[in-house]
Amino acid sequence: MLTSLLIKNYALIKHLEIQPQTGLNIITGETGAGKSIMLGAMGLLMGNRADTKALFDENDKCVVEGNFNISKLNLKQFFEDLELDYEVNCLIRREISPAGKSRAFVNDTPVTLEVLKALGVFLMDIHSQHDTLLLNTNAYQLALVDTFAGNQGLLETYVISYREYKSAEKALQLLQTSADALKKEYDYNKFLLEELVVAKLVGEEQAELEEELMILENAEEVKRKLGFAYEYLNNAEFSVLGLLKDTNVALGSISGISEKYAGLKERINSSLIELQDISNEIESEDSKVETDDEKVIFLRDRLNAIFRLQQKHAVKTVAELIEIRSELELKVNKVVNLEEELLVLQKSKEKLLLETEKHAQALSESRKKVIEPLVKKIQGLLAELGMPDALLQIGMKEKSMSVDGKDDLLFEFSANKGSTPKPLKDVASGGEFSRVMLSLKYVLAEKKSLPTIIFDEIDTGISGEVAIKVGKMLTEMSSKLQVIAITHLHQIAGKGQTHFYVYKDNSDIKTVSLMRRLDADERIIEVAKMIGGQNPSESAIRSAIEMLENKN
Repeated sequence: MLTSLLIKNYALIKHLEIQPQTGLNIITGETGAGKSIMLGAMGLLMGNRADTKALFDENDKCVVEGNFNISKLNLKQFFEDLELDYEVNCLIRREISPAGKSRAFVNDTPVTLEVLKALGVFLMDIHSQHDTLLLNTNAYQLALVDTFAGNQGLLETYVISYREYKSAEKALQLLQTSADALKKEYDYNKFLLEELVVAKLVGEEQAELEEELMILENAEEVKRKLGFAYEYLNNAEFSVLGLLKDTNVALGSISGISEKYAGLKERINSSLIELQDISNEIESEDSKVETDDEKVIFLRDRLNAIFRLQQKHAVKTVAELIEIRSELELKVNKVVNLEEELLVLQKSKEKLLLETEKHAQALSESRKKVIEPLVKKIQGLLAELGMPDALLQIGMKEKSMSVDGKDDLLFEFSANKGSTPKPLKDVASGGEFSRVMLSLKYVLAEKKSLPTIIFDEIDTGISGEVAIKVGKMLTEMSSKLQVIAITHLHQIAGKGQTHFYVYKDNSDIKTVSLMRRLDADERIIEVAKMIGGQNPSESAIRSAIEMLENKN
């Protein structure tokens, strides 16, 4: 419920502060004094777009603050989901700078307009001619029927199931798209993989093969030179090893004379050991080198095969080819695995679809059951509101499943006997539409806890007994929720528990709109004026007193 409203620097309002009460709050006043301007300001609290043209003083910022008691609205989880501080007294503020910059706050935390709109739905329901468009939307019509049917549990179950189904459907589509793309390359990738697998590549083999081929291609030259080297070391008349051995003996004979000579002998001895080892290795290598034409052909073929693969894949090493082979294995195996995943997802989607269709059917059946009693209830109220021949029809047909079920509703209306019912927007006048909306909201107020309802132009096109009935309906609604009604009819104004009066002040350079709460005596005079004009008679005053004393 709205407990206080502050408006600064908005339209004709320089500064306005009121404290609406529980029950029925009435707003009356002079024509053009700014009664409906207040609704525009309250719309800012619900996330409506701001306009700098609405500033009273173009050099100052506009501020609109609303304090709401939300203790009975079960909004704690909503606040937690949005990471907002939850407080029983919720303060919403909008600021509009002269430059047009708009800021919104919930409990002093900056929020987006989207958050404000989402929260505003729980806090205020402003009835105006805009509802003509709203009532003709399928979503709004479904919400009305679901509220009357008490379908909240069924709807929540369906929505959870529907979202799970759509999530599975999306996952399947994405996987199918990926699978289709991979399948296009599957045959080629499989061919490339088989080619690399058959090649039986080994990491360092290319360098080893190239070295082995080089030796075999030069076998005679290599063998001849290795033979020379071995001869020079061992068998020549002045072989290196023979001379070193003689040197070693000579130095050994004088090593006892000086440590220097002993050191030289040790170094010669080390060289002798190293050269002997080299000689043995040369002999071993020489024995391995043989001319082998078949081996040469094999090595050349193997290296050519490797080179062709490197050219095909635009790489330079066998290691890179092995890496490509691994990548191709993953791609090929992924296609095989994807087929299995697709099958699992398809079955999951089909199962979720069946569950969702079952919940959608339950929702549809519940809606069908209440359409007739809802129509009967609304038509009864419309008859009491001076429209005895009004006819309301609610048609229902099946559509593709969406987040609100599988039903399309169509509210059709005719105000006069013999007229063919048509969509509300095409046939209902402003006054007729207001009475239809009042009837709908009256019925909904019996079924669920609604936010503060604000009626503007609810009395359009009515008077007399109908106005009395409207006032009675507003009073009955206000026993369950806070109601704020802007009216020019005394039959409605006299029903309020709290009465605010809007007036213009022209004493300054610029006209301003003001509002104040009327006390008991002031209410009598205001209602009397609404009955008998600006200068009410004693009879009008007595009628006002009687009306206010018997407002319930």
